[in-house]
Amino acid sequence: MTSRIIIEAIKNSRTVLTEVEAKKLVASAGIPAVKTMLASSKADAVRISRKIGYPVALKIVSPEIIHKSDSGGVHLNLENASQTGKVYSEMMAKAQETYPRADILGVAVQKMASPGVEVIMGMSRDPHFGPALMFGLGGVFVETLKDVSFRIVPIKKRDAKQMIKEVKGYPLLKGARCQKPVNIKALENMLVKLSDLVHKTPEIKELDLNPVVVDSKHAMAVDARVILEGST
Repeated sequence: MTSRIIIEAIKNSRTVLTEVEAKKLVASAGIPAVKTMLASSKADAVRISRKIGYPVALKIVSPEIIHKSDSGGVHLNLENASQTGKVYSEMMAKAQETYPRADILGVAVQKMASPGVEVIMGMSRDPHFGPALMFGLGGVFVETLKDVSFRIVPIKKRDAKQMIKEVKGYPLLKGARCQKPVNIKALENMLVKLSDLVHKTPEIKELDLNPVVVDSKHAMAVDARVILEGST
């Protein structure tokens, strides 16, 4: 059954979900994601931040603005209501100036994630083989070393386990350099649930969870991006 979030996006001729929508979509599939709420006013941003608890992060929300950090659309570690209100106003003004034709819905408010190891998970549809799932360590490992593994969807638990072991940075997950081992089973579960989601949802063209922060207890998607079929 197609998600109501996707149905609404298609009905409105949108092929890119907002971050708030993308996180709701993955959360509905049982994939842990940092709770993120949309603030459509300065007062909303302050109220939601107090409800979530500081420190918080603010991110501009617009279907037309995909690379938010490139346009000053991301602010981290805000510690109080004064900072939150000021940053909300600045972000909205900057976004409206930079993207005058964009439909800017407001700002996403989320609690800052706890420290941990950053990994990435994602999916893109190969024209011949269908949806291909990707896993890798974040930062320099994916950007410079291209340290990632792939599997064709659907996958099972044993496939997820192999995907994680295949990356060269696997020793870091096991606790190298005096770090605590992370919860690898939590990553395995996320990969399987992500596989199930994209396998059952052919409307999804691309999906990225970047980063997923994992520690000794939990794994949590901090950012999510979903592009639907029909986009160029």
